[in-house]
Amino acid sequence: MAKTTTRGSGSGPGTRHTMTAAARAAAKRAERGRREPGPAATDEEARGRTEAPAAGRTVIVEAEEEVGWDDPPEPSQEPLGRDPRREEDEPGPGTATRRGPRRRLNAVLCVLLAAGLVVVGVLGWRHREDVRAEQARVQALTAARLAAPVVLSYDYRHLDRDFAAARARLTGHFSDAYRKTTTKVVGPTARKYHGVVKATVAQPTGGSPAASVVSSSADRAVILLFVNQVTTSTQVSGSRVDLNRVRMTLTRTADGWKVSAVDAL
Repeated sequence: MAKTTTRGSGSGPGTRHTMTAAARAAAKRAERGRREPGPAATDEEARGRTEAPAAGRTVIVEAEEEVGWDDPPEPSQEPLGRDPRREEDEPGPGTATRRGPRRRLNAVLCVLLAAGLVVVGVLGWRHREDVRAEQARVQALTAARLAAPVVLSYDYRHLDRDFAAARARLTGHFSDAYRKTTTKVVGPTARKYHGVVKATVAQPTGGSPAASVVSSSADRAVILLFVNQVTTSTQVSGSRVDLNRVRMTLTRTADGWKVSAVDAL
């Protein structure tokens, strides 16, 4: 049995050498344990210890294919607020080029249609005016033939009745002028000399009354009539026949065609 040497506790040089040697031995054993696997270690543990990276070296880890990493999406070049789906509805340069002539054609057609409507309206208005003018010619001519004998005739025995009948066929300022003339001139003279005047529109044998339209519109007409006046009075012996040409102007009123002027030619 070996002899055991015991040293007292203290901090002498011998103690330091002993602890230093023990530390070195422990470090060597630990290093051998990391480098060489023990008999009980499995192959996977030995392989893991062998492949362990040394201290101080940089380890690069590469991602396996099954992880499925994707690169981050690149920033979009489209302006903010723009919907890509609307780009399909927006016309391209070719579409705008095709629509240009079509729009001009539509504009031209609209102008032609409007012009056609205006022309049709004008023609329709002129046609209606022509129809009204023709109707005015017939109506005014008939009214003049009927009015002339009444307006240009009187009998001293019933002047008031004759003058009233005449005024019923007159209108405007001429009606007032006729009233003044018959009241102040014609009436007193007819009563004094027993004057009787009978007027008729000249009518050739087997023909129509001698009257014609000088001018006419829808509301006004000028008629030329050949009137025969037979006058009797105490101033003449027998009867006197006057062949007169009378220009009569007629105006359309709410009560029909009325005489607005009479001129002896």
